Amino acid sequence: MPDSPTPPPTSTTGTSLLPLVFDEPRGRKKPPQHLADLTSDERVALLTEMGLPGFRAKQVSTHYFARLVDDPGEMTDLPATQRDELVRALLPELMTPLRTLEADKGTTRKTLWRLFDGALVESVLMRYPDRATVCVSSQAGCGMACPFCATGQGGLQRNMSTAEIVEQVVAGARSLARGEVPGGPGRVSNVVFMGMGEPLANYKAVIGAVRRLVDPTPNGLGLSARGVTVSTVGLVPRINQLAEEGIPVTLALSLHAPDDELRNELVPINTRYSVAETVEAAWNYARITKRRVSIEYAMMRGINDQADRADLLGDLLNSYGDWGWVHVNLIPLNPTPGSKWTASEPQDEREFVRRLEAKGIPTTVRDTRGREIDGACGQLAAIEG
Repeated sequence: MPDSPTPPPTSTTGTSLLPLVFDEPRGRKKPPQHLADLTSDERVALLTEMGLPGFRAKQVSTHYFARLVDDPGEMTDLPATQRDELVRALLPELMTPLRTLEADKGTTRKTLWRLFDGALVESVLMRYPDRATVCVSSQAGCGMACPFCATGQGGLQRNMSTAEIVEQVVAGARSLARGEVPGGPGRVSNVVFMGMGEPLANYKAVIGAVRRLVDPTPNGLGLSARGVTVSTVGLVPRINQLAEEGIPVTLALSLHAPDDELRNELVPINTRYSVAETVEAAWNYARITKRRVSIEYAMMRGINDQADRADLLGDLLNSYGDWGWVHVNLIPLNPTPGSKWTASEPQDEREFVRRLEAKGIPTTVRDTRGREIDGACGQLAAIEG
């Protein structure tokens, strides 16, 4: 990716568009290194270099990933003379919770975190009867400049580290394990990279986090790769790279428009990679991984919710065959305060679904959890920041 921002396209509706930014600002300090940044072998090597017994790495990893301990005083199998040094080396504090808001009778919990350098990010824990999902951020801010997105309009502050991403999931896992979420003690089953940031623009750290999430305990959290969803606005080279990683995560493509003219405005990366190129990359991901791709489509009143666009979307997806490679997930837009972008009328949403299903495209409408707590990621950070 180039270092220089790409000039924004001309808006067809008078929206002031920001430039695309792929690289974080230079000169920012790096987060402290944490065991979640390292493979199991690298953890052993680090302790050995420090003159500490390498086997302690597995013990500390077990406390973090398996027992979900955050109090060093509970790590009683570590010798008292070494405990503080081991914790400093492998478990530095990465993020501090500033606010936690609850909705849906406490089963949706949104946390605003302050990172070591003051950057703000958000994560959301959502508990359902049959699963518990953590939605994580991968960047502080976002450089993709989508005009209807609170995070995109704030710009990119920096990439998050692998451990900062993982810590959001571990924090959710602790809350569930300790019975802090209604429904009794539980476990995280799903992770979605749909919080702040463009995951594939922070590729190395995100892939590192995915590997930590699916590595068996105590090396990682031991989640199923099929329970992990990575979202993208359409960085085509990175989609193709992800297809070759050998980790069968679900790919979610934020398409939001089936035609280049509208998508150029709604999702500015489309000026780099057209709708046709982007959808073909998604189809190729499904072909290689045998995992069904989710097409994310935020429904915006009078912008992209017309019946003819539903037909166009259905025809586009069907052009790659009907072997079950794709489904469409319609998202009722959670508008930001004062924004001209607002949710579609219910009857227009229903007609959109009807037309897609008539063309044989499996279609769902996303559960709109957390509206009363600024559920769309970026809103709480924008207010607090």
